[in-house]
Amino acid sequence: MATDLKQVAATLADQFRDLNGRHPGQWPLAPRVLCALAVTAAVSALGYFLYWQGQFETQDMLVQQEQKLRDEYTMKTQQAVNLDALRAQKVQVDVYVDRLQKQLPSKAEMAALLSDINQAGLGRGLQFELFKPGQVVVRDYYAELPIDIKVTGSYHDIGAFAGDMANLPRIVTLNNMALSTGKDGGLTLDAVAKTFRYLDPEEVSAQRKAAADKKKAAKK
Repeated sequence: MATDLKQVAATLADQFRDLNGRHPGQWPLAPRVLCALAVTAAVSALGYFLYWQGQFETQDMLVQQEQKLRDEYTMKTQQAVNLDALRAQKVQVDVYVDRLQKQLPSKAEMAALLSDINQAGLGRGLQFELFKPGQVVVRDYYAELPIDIKVTGSYHDIGAFAGDMANLPRIVTLNNMALSTGKDGGLTLDAVAKTFRYLDPEEVSAQRKAAADKKKAAKK
């Protein structure tokens, strides 16, 4: 067996001798087969890197796009099926938003609201030591007005005043509340009352312009 392998190896080695100067078509079978395999491998490698690789990448990209379109189609199909329910839900949301907006005063009504807060305290027999509206803070959809207040009175009167704030027709919240006892046994409430109003058309336009400018700046 070993002798047969040696003979085969010797025969193959003989076929690769004295190839210089001979036309490849005149080479023995083994060199021609090996040369053909080498040329095939080289052509395959060049074809892959110069052509097929780009085709594979394009195919992968198209597969991803197809999956994305399928997902969008599924989502839109579900939306179309639930269109009536979504419309009904939108009507409910619009009613809820309208109800909330009616609880927000306009800029012109803010003075009356501040007077209501002051009268609520006086009506409970409280003594205002501080009632100082702060700087208006404009949010995305509304404006916020903080008011530093400091009132003195009995425990029950202060509690009733806090309840009156919650029952005002407009939205008023008490924040950062702190109670302290005075020398006469009365209580002092330090708090920040926050009232809210909806934005007027000029403020809405300014907000939209600021958002658009911010978006443009982010793209640069």
